[in-house]
Amino acid sequence: MPWCKVRCFATSDKAMNTRNLNRRTFLRNSGVSLAIPWLEVFGKSAEAPPKRALFICNTLGFYPPAFYPANPGVNYEASDYLSLLKEHRDDLTVFSGLSHPDQGGEHQCEMTWLSAARNPGRDGFQNSMSVDQYASGKLGYTTRFPSLSLSSDGAMSQSYTENGVMIPAMDRPSEIFSKLFLQGKPHQVAREKEKLRDGRSILDSLGDQRSRILRKSSSSDQERLEAYFEAVREAERNLSEAGAWMDRPKPSVKSPVPEDIADKADLVGRIELLFQLVPLIIQTDSSRVISIVIQNNHGIPLINGVAAEHHNLSHHGRDPKKIAQLFKIESAIMGCFGNLLHRMKEHQEAGANLLDQTLTLLGSNLGNAAAHDPRNNPIILAGGGLKHSGYVTHNRNDNTPLGNLFVRMLQEMGMETDAFSTSSGVLRW
Repeated sequence: MPWCKVRCFATSDKAMNTRNLNRRTFLRNSGVSLAIPWLEVFGKSAEAPPKRALFICNTLGFYPPAFYPANPGVNYEASDYLSLLKEHRDDLTVFSGLSHPDQGGEHQCEMTWLSAARNPGRDGFQNSMSVDQYASGKLGYTTRFPSLSLSSDGAMSQSYTENGVMIPAMDRPSEIFSKLFLQGKPHQVAREKEKLRDGRSILDSLGDQRSRILRKSSSSDQERLEAYFEAVREAERNLSEAGAWMDRPKPSVKSPVPEDIADKADLVGRIELLFQLVPLIIQTDSSRVISIVIQNNHGIPLINGVAAEHHNLSHHGRDPKKIAQLFKIESAIMGCFGNLLHRMKEHQEAGANLLDQTLTLLGSNLGNAAAHDPRNNPIILAGGGLKHSGYVTHNRNDNTPLGNLFVRMLQEMGMETDAFSTSSGVLRW
């Protein structure tokens, strides 16, 4: 297995010699290891940080009047949702008039948002490979996980293999955290998870190894490591609160046990926990291709002023009261996205921030969720070291294939390709 190739663990002074350090070096204690971020100690000869891709889909769309600006270009007047991203304005481009050809109606286009396969939901439909899996296949096992598919709710994902088989998503942050950072035998991982539930940090058990790598690091590396360790602690604190209950059996009672709506309906909380893990995934180079699907299948979201289910509100029928509640939900999602961009910009890697190294796509498979319309998908592309152009419009009646943007992203990641699925070229702006 590819992971077995990694042998550079910080278990001795010899192993801590800077000449033996590389991007996959891990702090280790009691058989459990923890990845560390990119450091200057890797040397000037080390390869430049790689480009990554992050795909985020809100399956129930965004209310178009609140999403799109009124005027195109760099000097666009920000819409309500884009106003929530004002600190990142220079780091993103907004697109209209993009979609996949031949998508049909209803919600079947969820499964093809990353694959662009035609006619989802029809008899005999077979999905094709999603762009995240295409990218991870080209990259190979350059990281521990070629790709990661995550979800805010359930195992449904938008990641599909070459044969059109869905790759189940992980929706439990505690499971994701364990998968990323708790490498060891089952009983060792179980012990570390128990510590996490008790509010104790993995970092506390690293002891001398952690101190040794800090002593041997430059001042800038020390600052970077301390910031990273604090991010790990923050993730642990959040997961100890949100994840502890997930692993505990429910009590047996005579009356029917109601579904734990308080937890399941916390859409914003679930999204935030997932988004907090993204910088850690990138910092440790655990994966270079990440897809996240935002979906809400459990009750009324725990958002002030919202009194109906998300799906019901997306079919608002132009009811002002429903639109007002939908606005609150989508504003919260956009706020989570803004927080993610902020965290990524906070962390430096070889002279650039994580957002500069990560092509970050936020969008939806539905342009108008109220009508199940898969045309004119709301799309934001952030980061990636690109020169961004504000608001770029395409023909809203005769859409440009969204696959053209996928091709551009693949090329920016260094892949020699000029086509993907139903693309007609490469998107330029």
